[in-house]
Amino acid sequence: MEVLFEYIQIGAIMKVTAVDAQSGTEVVIQGPASTPQSLLQRTALTKLRYVLDKKGKETER
Repeated sequence: MEVLFEYIQIGAIMKVTAVDAQSGTEVVIQGPASTPQSLLQRTALTKLRYVLDKKGKETER
C-alpha cells in the first residue's frame, strides 16, 4: 500500500493527513507538535487502514 503523508504545524498542534494513493481515501489526525513524527504517522496509518477496511466491508453489502 502506498500512502502519502502531509504534516502541517498550526501553533502547538501538528495536523497529519494520510492519503491512500490507490483509492484517494484521506484521513486526518491532530496531536501535539511535540509528539514524535513516527508516532503521529503510525496513528494516521492505523486510522487510514481502519477506514479502508470499513469501506471495503460496506461495498460487500
